[in-house]
Amino acid sequence: MKASNACKLDMLVRLKFTNQARMPAFMDTANFCVGAGLQHANMRLRQSRMFAPLALLSALLALAVIAGCGNAGGSDTAPAASAEPRARTALEALRGIAPDASAAPPQMSAMGNEQTATLGISDDRIVFGQSAAFSGPAQELGRNMRRGIEAAFYEKNSGGGVHGRTLELVSRDDAYEPEAAIANTVDLIEVESVFALIGAVGTPTSRSATPIAAAAGIPYIAPFTGAAFLRDPKWDNIINLRASYNQETEEMVARLTEDLGVQRIAVMYQDDSFGRAGYRGAVSALERRGMEPVAIGLYTRNTTAVKTGLLDLRRGNPEAVIIIGAYKPVAELISWTRYMGLDPVFMTVSFVGSNALAEELGAGGAGVYVTQVVPFPTDVDAPAVSTYLNALEVYASENGLPHITPGFVSFEGYLAGRLAIEALERCGRDVNRACFLRELHSAEDINIDGFQLRYGNNDNQGSDEVFLTVIGDDGAYHPVDTLIGSEN
Repeated sequence: MKASNACKLDMLVRLKFTNQARMPAFMDTANFCVGAGLQHANMRLRQSRMFAPLALLSALLALAVIAGCGNAGGSDTAPAASAEPRARTALEALRGIAPDASAAPPQMSAMGNEQTATLGISDDRIVFGQSAAFSGPAQELGRNMRRGIEAAFYEKNSGGGVHGRTLELVSRDDAYEPEAAIANTVDLIEVESVFALIGAVGTPTSRSATPIAAAAGIPYIAPFTGAAFLRDPKWDNIINLRASYNQETEEMVARLTEDLGVQRIAVMYQDDSFGRAGYRGAVSALERRGMEPVAIGLYTRNTTAVKTGLLDLRRGNPEAVIIIGAYKPVAELISWTRYMGLDPVFMTVSFVGSNALAEELGAGGAGVYVTQVVPFPTDVDAPAVSTYLNALEVYASENGLPHITPGFVSFEGYLAGRLAIEALERCGRDVNRACFLRELHSAEDINIDGFQLRYGNNDNQGSDEVFLTVIGDDGAYHPVDTLIGSEN
């Protein structure tokens, strides 16, 4: 079996079979992926209900398949969202529960399955779930996404909620690791019975969680990632808010080549599905101009081990470096590069976490460019920004929290919360998941206080806007219209 076919996450979480006779084929696939890239102990799947109580074993097996597939350099496209008669949900497949002959297939019908339509909703509340990084090198991303979402929910709840129901957010820490995202997603769906998942942080974690959510019919709303696979229209349960990494890297290359005439561009990326998504976007943008990276470096996720990659970059003598990573390793790379006497133009994507990056770099951050996918979060002349700033302040003060510094990440979280509220409002009191998704997929124009989102056929991404910003000598971000006259 070829790796490109065998090492797919949905071989675990979207596996569909009608009887136990198909179990050996499943084990062959799991063992193939383990043998292909894992150093885990041999895991065995026991038949029927013998292992049903062992939810942890299920999560570990999911980790085994993902770890084997995650570094295989596979495509960035979504698995087919097909549904077969008597197909088992992802969670049933994980636990090996014998299929019920009368069970409905794990798909979203026009009216929605009665059971999945009501989970997460009671007479007085609607519960959303979030798996994101609240610890580790990417923790500020998860924390600020959560702050933004909760500010939007608190703002709405203060006015009576949505059609008489308050909104709640249950968050779980995945530390930006795929295996934890799997366990969290299962827990949020099965234990917390959430209505939808919102504000996930990261590509590798989303790649792990989305097939589970899709198989269970759970909406997956506004993940904090621009990965291309999430924009595949085959995912009928995913709604993206932000522009893609392809669009961000296109803007970077356009500004470098057109404004500054830069010809020698290198790429440094995190060695996982997030980094490769951004890397492919940068390479595609270069190829459209008859160019290629002069050097390529990489580093391991959740580390700051960037020195080897830096040495690779130095050999190419780049005029500019596009960096695909989180704030701590990105800051480490920039600091070491400048310490060594090199000073290319640095550009990085929105996922970096702008406030956290500026804080990490301190005085050394001046001149670093970051593409953003939401408007400037302190532009009070923009109505969406004004309502965000007010909601953030009220949320913090009335919940006894210290002052929350406004930023691009929490603003994106706030817009994500507002997007979910808009869909709930449109569905009315008799909301269910099918209506929730249908209202978003069919919404050609959603206006969040002037911030426009547009969806349509085969388009699950609301915004295509990319904004370029730069860290100034004052350590703050400033909007940039052109690089002409603004380079170091």
